[in-house]
Amino acid sequence: MAPDLRLRESDEIQGDILAGFKKDNVSVLFLKFEDAGRAREWLRQLVPQIATTREVATFNEAFSEARKSSGGDDPKTLKATWLGVSFTYEGLRALSTTDPFVTPPPVGSGLEAFKEGSAKRAGALGDTGDNSPENWLFGNGKNQPIHAVLKLSADSEKDLQAAIEAQRIAAAEQRVLIVYQQNAQTLLGSRRGKEHFGFKDGISEPGIRDFDRPDPARPEEMDGHPGTRLIPPGEFVCGEDNDPFSFPKDQYPVWSRNGSFQVIRRLAQDVPGWWSQVSIKLRELKQAKAVPDSATTEWLAARMVGRWRSGAPVCKHQDRDVPNTPSAASDNDFDFRDDLEGLVTPLWSHLRKTSPRAALQESPDKEPIAAKDLDGRRIMRRGTPYGAPFDPASEGPGGPDDPRGLLFICYQADIQRQFEFIQADWMDQPNFPPNRQTDTTPPGHAGPRPVPGKDPVTQEAPDVDFESRAQDGTIRHTPVSFQQFVQTTGSVYAFMPSISVLKALCDGRLTPQGGGQTTGQGGQTGQTQQQGGGRQPEPQPVKAYPCDEFLPVPDQQRRAGQSQYWAFHGDRCRLISVADGSAHTDRKVEDDTWLTTWSCLQGVGRVDCILPMPDLQNPGGKSWYWVFHSTSGRQQYRAVSITCGGGRYTTALERADRDLTAWGSLSGVGQVDCWLPVPDQQRVGGKSWYWVFHTTSGRQQYRLCSIADGSAHTDVRERTDREISQWGSLNGLSRVDCFLPVPDCQRVGGQSEYWAFCGQSYRRISIADGSGHPDRLVSGDRSCDAWASLG
Repeated sequence: MAPDLRLRESDEIQGDILAGFKKDNVSVLFLKFEDAGRAREWLRQLVPQIATTREVATFNEAFSEARKSSGGDDPKTLKATWLGVSFTYEGLRALSTTDPFVTPPPVGSGLEAFKEGSAKRAGALGDTGDNSPENWLFGNGKNQPIHAVLKLSADSEKDLQAAIEAQRIAAAEQRVLIVYQQNAQTLLGSRRGKEHFGFKDGISEPGIRDFDRPDPARPEEMDGHPGTRLIPPGEFVCGEDNDPFSFPKDQYPVWSRNGSFQVIRRLAQDVPGWWSQVSIKLRELKQAKAVPDSATTEWLAARMVGRWRSGAPVCKHQDRDVPNTPSAASDNDFDFRDDLEGLVTPLWSHLRKTSPRAALQESPDKEPIAAKDLDGRRIMRRGTPYGAPFDPASEGPGGPDDPRGLLFICYQADIQRQFEFIQADWMDQPNFPPNRQTDTTPPGHAGPRPVPGKDPVTQEAPDVDFESRAQDGTIRHTPVSFQQFVQTTGSVYAFMPSISVLKALCDGRLTPQGGGQTTGQGGQTGQTQQQGGGRQPEPQPVKAYPCDEFLPVPDQQRRAGQSQYWAFHGDRCRLISVADGSAHTDRKVEDDTWLTTWSCLQGVGRVDCILPMPDLQNPGGKSWYWVFHSTSGRQQYRAVSITCGGGRYTTALERADRDLTAWGSLSGVGQVDCWLPVPDQQRVGGKSWYWVFHTTSGRQQYRLCSIADGSAHTDVRERTDREISQWGSLNGLSRVDCFLPVPDCQRVGGQSEYWAFCGQSYRRISIADGSGHPDRLVSGDRSCDAWASLG
């Protein structure tokens, strides 16, 4: 049976996302709208020129076949000029006259990253000091705002210049200003296909299911590219099938369907400084007897990258490059499982930092994570070098101080989960892989230090651990420091819409005619984008996970063997029940309703977590709660009440929103994710204790807090932050979204059990009473699909 390659036929998806323009000459125009109406007219004239996936994929296939027929030479008669357009959050809002998000996007989500933009998130990505936005040439949020990005790609410089000139005229006619222009070009001659440091680039791009042909013998890999996994298309195109642990495809905004989120970064490279540093560090390593006497600068540079200049992987060619072996130059058929210590390809090499493959361990004593479980972290790169080349190994046309670098462009469905995670949690994280420590303590360190270090190719790496095998067979650790030779000089987050959405934007709409309601991340649903607005429609059926919070219905706990809960997800809520007994049968009692149907939640786009006031639960049928929620990227809290009576529930806003700073126990916390009561420490001596799970600087931790009874509800931080890896029952989780107590397993025999939810999966854990509160895993991760009430 022929494989289904339906995405190759798409006339909706812009051509650079899946097919890739793959041209030698590129220019990116960063644009500002002076007048929204005239900008729509500019877009109306532009839309027919935008390249689709069908056009680009067809051309690329014909081009590839022609090259094969000509013995590897580019065909002279096959030429094309491609255009792609994307918009920042401000650009979408200007063209559509409405906010793309009816309610604020969830904190920590890719949609939030898109809305905030790269300048606001620079610090978390290591863009500080010389890399900080104040030094950027574009996208810093302080100079001219950027509303749109136009990418032009052509086979020849002449064709590119003609396209640029045409677009300059079209933009000027409609008062669309060019804020910045960045040209880029494939390096020529022996440098073709390489970046400025001299290494072949773009080798490890993922294959795409339903677009690339699968290998008949290994259908999980791309045909003709051994080791290149086929990734679900929804990791790059919103609304398509994606990884089970990624955000559900049916909960992206309607306007995002068949589109992709785009990251653009101008990365300046100091090539002379790089090679000088490699030479200096090689001498240091030789003096320390950490590398062979025969090691050269090429040998060390290859280990820093993970590949030789030709692209051949170091793990298969340890001693020297093999530039005349074409198969080695594009080899992806390896996974590092035979080099978990990084003795051949260092753990801090660029290759392993950006794609650990099947050799990523949570700790050295754990089995490596399967490569398929990292599918949700992949990105689609479309970068091109800019500037004249310079290489100390040969004379080049550019001087050592000439501007040069990489125009980095990538596509993904979730900027935070994909690009930002790779950048902040892998590349910029010294303790990656996590939980590793050296056996020895280098001079100047107070104790064992984390290994292996930051990515020395792209960032300053002042504390890299070079691991080697000593003569007695033990692993020796040699500290090495690298300066930074790649500088961020501009960055933009944008969204590349489908062709239908581009046409809608021409008319000032964000969704195509007949597009219906706009559904946002986390089930956030708003009104159809129509002139004059209208009544909010009823929620359409969606899955109720990822779960944000479960709130016990005050007078419906363990009644006739059933317990009821309100399950909050996104901007909606449903009523569910869970039965006592070993099966704990669950069912949906009522369908979803909008949060806005709760009078106490007006203005709340999403509930992050809820904490019952410990001494105000159901006195006289009224229960009080603190509701934590996020608005415009900042978490606040409010006090609300729920009154029960006659099977009806009345809610009220008791105290308006306040900042987290009002809680002394939450000092330094960016966002509270969930509260877990210490089971045997509730209202003991007028005080209740809680473990507070919170996200600060992109990483979830927990602390121990207490809250006193009484009108002031005095709160105290009882213990400082710790990593959630301290919980054996939570091993393998990077975060917990919420906990749900198992209703008939609370303080039974000194044990309390909970379901811990994370994304689309959950697990069951137990916590013991007494000193230390030992925890254990009762049952491992399962899909939330196992909950009938959440489907």
